[in-house]
Amino acid sequence: MADAAEVANPTLRYAKDGAIAWITADNPARMNALTAAMWKSIPDAVGAAVDDPEVRVIIVRGAGDKAFSAGADISEFETSRTGDAARIYDTLNDDAFNALVGCPKPTIAMIHGFCLGGGLGLALCCDMRIADDASQFAIPAAKLGIGYNARWVRPILAAVPAARAKELLFTGRRFRSADAEAMGLISQLVPKAELETTVKALAAEIAANAPLSVAAAKKVIDEISRHPEHPDMAALDAAIAACFASEDYAEGRRAFLEKRKPQFKGK
Repeated sequence: MADAAEVANPTLRYAKDGAIAWITADNPARMNALTAAMWKSIPDAVGAAVDDPEVRVIIVRGAGDKAFSAGADISEFETSRTGDAARIYDTLNDDAFNALVGCPKPTIAMIHGFCLGGGLGLALCCDMRIADDASQFAIPAAKLGIGYNARWVRPILAAVPAARAKELLFTGRRFRSADAEAMGLISQLVPKAELETTVKALAAEIAANAPLSVAAAKKVIDEISRHPEHPDMAALDAAIAACFASEDYAEGRRAFLEKRKPQFKGK
């Protein structure tokens, strides 16, 4: 039986471990379903990581080992997703998704168990999605009579072809990890026992590199993929130029010549 505190106090937790920030959906009694208050907290958590110069990578996960997130908390739907309240709730969702999509620092979704509905939407807003072999994926909007917001389809189409996106939304079907990997929903599939170790190693590898270089690469990839016909090349050129003018570039050159590991500062 779930602990009473788990039921009464679902929350979004933020923690920092060195250069890595952890954003955790903590509502295990409901498979880490996201309440309105949790959705509202996501932009603040992302903002805290962005504003902290020590943070270089953000990992999003669910508490425990049964679910990344089962999506929006359906128990709130009668009060929060009907009439005018539905528009307010959609705005909370949209702000949360946009915070991750627009985050200038690398983001990784660490997916274990169920990754459904809005939970999958959040994961798709991250740069990379690493999942264990026990994970399952679905967007069951059509099974609930929900119209899936057009703004939230963009991250789906950034990951999978249009036909697969249609299959996902038309059927509401639940896909197992191997099928999700084949579709492109996840970046990497690992055994359940290796998930956290793999994600931490990836985050550490990214964090060890020059932050301005990583940020510039993210900016270039995102801008070209979102606006392939008219990317803002002036902004992209400026981001690249900032790397060459940085102290980190000088440090990288010195470290290479001195055959040592560089110590980048993001400056």
